[in-house]
Amino acid sequence: MKKLIGILLAVFLVAVVGILFAASWYMLDYSLMPSTQHGRRLESRLREMRNGYPQIRPWVDSLKDAGALRDTFVLMPTGERHHAVYIRARRPSAKVAVLIHGYTDNCMGMMHIGYVYSQMGFNLLLPDLHAHGKSEGDAIQMGWKDREDVMRWMAVADSLFRDSTATSQMMVHGISMGAATAMCISGEELPPYVRGFVEDCGYTSVWEEFKGEMRAQFGLPAFPLLYTASALCKLRFGWSFGEASPLRQVGKCKLPMLFIHGDADTYVPFPMLDELYSAKPGVKERYVAPKSIHALSYRDHPQEYARRVAAFVRRCGIR
Repeated sequence: MKKLIGILLAVFLVAVVGILFAASWYMLDYSLMPSTQHGRRLESRLREMRNGYPQIRPWVDSLKDAGALRDTFVLMPTGERHHAVYIRARRPSAKVAVLIHGYTDNCMGMMHIGYVYSQMGFNLLLPDLHAHGKSEGDAIQMGWKDREDVMRWMAVADSLFRDSTATSQMMVHGISMGAATAMCISGEELPPYVRGFVEDCGYTSVWEEFKGEMRAQFGLPAFPLLYTASALCKLRFGWSFGEASPLRQVGKCKLPMLFIHGDADTYVPFPMLDELYSAKPGVKERYVAPKSIHALSYRDHPQEYARRVAAFVRRCGIR
């Protein structure tokens, strides 16, 4: 009888492990390899931005007419080919903004923010993150390994726009997953041309974001699935949910940072703003966008958003 119980217990444990493995694999595919191709379509995304933000239409049309939306590609250390669009300022300038899009979006999804910086005379570089837009890759990296890719793009932007008489002055601005990427970059050792960061509705960690989405979408607790999925992510993609922590990186940030969040955001919960802001040492500011849901602070408050960003850019020493 004891032998039979032992066999049944072993079978049960194997079945549980198999179910957890299958569920974890599904979770990774669902969250990091979504079936939507929306994030690959640059032209349709540009049309959406042009239609959704009327104030940028004349600027976008003038860029297209002049052929000023330029493509560039770089080879990452992984061997993957990544894409970005760059836009030169109307007048020669050493000011550079690197603008980072969000989850399942592409570089064209940052054109409204590009417009804000263009009005300040900035050159712009808008990268497609890994597995987005025209950049190669199979799985979304949630901003963590993206930090290394974007730092490569920052060096490219510096070489593209550096003035022979002046060093570059660079801002890094991201929305949602792009904001998480910007915060992850902020904790690294950075070149002297980087002057500051703007993060708009970024999350504290991939762990906390996925934990909240599991509860909201599926009514599931973190244990055990989030733990097994994180371990499987480490095996499949080389990073775990716990290590992907903008909150920890912000705690190491030595440069100024502007935090922006809509107070009606539930996708990246608004209380995450306080955690991130409290963790950041040194120079920092925050702007709470009234009644704005996720990633729509600029749409709802374009003038105030642009004013806050411009004032912060000046505080970073960029004129």
